[in-house]
Amino acid sequence: MTEVLPSLIAGAWVAGKGGGTTVLDAVTGDPVVRVTSEGLDLGSAVEHARRVGGPALRALDFGARSAMVKALALAVSERKQELYDLSARAGATRADAKVDVDGGFGTALVYASVGRKGLPDGKVIVEGPVEPLGKEGTFVGQHILTSRLGVALQINAFNFPVWGMLEKLAPALLAGVPTIVKPATQTAYITEHAVRIIHEAGVLPDGALQLVSGSIPGMLDLLGGQDLVGFTGSASTAAKLRGHAAVTERSVRFNAEADSLNCSVLGPDAQPGTPEFDLYVDALVAEMTIKAGQKCTAIRRAFVPHSLIDDVAEAASARLSAVVVGAPGAENVTMGALVGLDQREDVRRAVSALLADSSLVHGDPEKVEVVGADEDKGAFLGPLLLRADASARAPHEVEAFGPVSTLLPYDGIEQLVDLVGRGHGSLVGSVVTHDPEFARDVVLGTAALHGRILVLDRDDAGESTGHGTPLAQLVHGGPGRAGGGEEEGGLRAVYHHMQRTAIQAGPAMLEALTRTE
Repeated sequence: MTEVLPSLIAGAWVAGKGGGTTVLDAVTGDPVVRVTSEGLDLGSAVEHARRVGGPALRALDFGARSAMVKALALAVSERKQELYDLSARAGATRADAKVDVDGGFGTALVYASVGRKGLPDGKVIVEGPVEPLGKEGTFVGQHILTSRLGVALQINAFNFPVWGMLEKLAPALLAGVPTIVKPATQTAYITEHAVRIIHEAGVLPDGALQLVSGSIPGMLDLLGGQDLVGFTGSASTAAKLRGHAAVTERSVRFNAEADSLNCSVLGPDAQPGTPEFDLYVDALVAEMTIKAGQKCTAIRRAFVPHSLIDDVAEAASARLSAVVVGAPGAENVTMGALVGLDQREDVRRAVSALLADSSLVHGDPEKVEVVGADEDKGAFLGPLLLRADASARAPHEVEAFGPVSTLLPYDGIEQLVDLVGRGHGSLVGSVVTHDPEFARDVVLGTAALHGRILVLDRDDAGESTGHGTPLAQLVHGGPGRAGGGEEEGGLRAVYHHMQRTAIQAGPAMLEALTRTE
């Protein structure tokens, strides 16, 4: 029988009981591992984090915590090949795996630098100037930030099993808060190996990082006002978690990053033959095919001037025709499988809903030519480009979480802003144009609808990190459908894990109280 994926609880690796869920190789369909948390003492994980992990982290100053984050990032980097190999079983090509693995330890390294350069000596952050509270100057106030006394529970999505963990773990460690990781079942074996690498490196104090492989029944019932929950996944699950009594009654700090119907806008100036036209089409194809489109930041809605939509459809189709789908590592393969057969069926159902008021420009949802693997056993799906009219509703309501995007025409900035808004909030949007006035109109008209907006043109393309790449220095999150939260964002993410307290005292006393050591 396939082995059970272990969990790291209270300093020990332990396996759950029962049948659990068997995770299959996305390429071959062979069993990889069984995932279950049945019989595990989840309460002991929370208690261990609070009684052992938290005090150990809070005993360290910001400099030591920053060094610790750097050390764990380097430990993962040194063994990244192991994670690449496991990622191939989840359908990821080497390029896909690098996005996740290298993106993960790269993000942790950025946080280590942010902590070293942006945080003070000691364990306390003094925020803002001293505020006079009396006429004679003998009574003043100031804000300080200190470590919360609870635990950070992170509940992650399947598509970034390494990056998703490390982007939440790094700021929590800098803030002095221990973490319990609950990975998505489909790729939990990749997260487990990343946690094992960190654990074997011995760079964290006991209790600073724990892992639950499987479900976490009742764990939210154990959380209170000093604890945090960071969630990445569907908007519907985010809504259920947000409605839990831990959040609504006990004020657990909750942050959600949900999938969204992200958009990219082509400016009217970007005619065929301009650098911007090619940049737009290249970005659209890349976002459809990297990780087989299983990215929360992928372009789902491609807005194009009505007069250019035929040109974009033709150019994108030509590029998509060159995409080779198949087993990661097989010759010439440029796009791997979806994470599993269930995910492929979910995408097909979503595409069927989209086709109610759209048409196919490229691809076939029921058939794909596969290299190096069996099409029937693996979770393969070719890239699908759709096209709809401006009156269509489904592209603004239905997300196919795979290699799928829909071309949508617009006439004028007013209609464009209205169409963008129909997505009800997104993680990221992009504007591809060399016209500053058009870019300004789009950004100011839609900024409130996005957590991040990329403006791409011939001048910044050489250094641009692209539409779909979150950066540790900048906010990753978005309003409305995108979850209403913020991940990453440099020091903002560290502060999210800390408690802001207003101190009122005399000047001399305040100076003594706010010493950072």
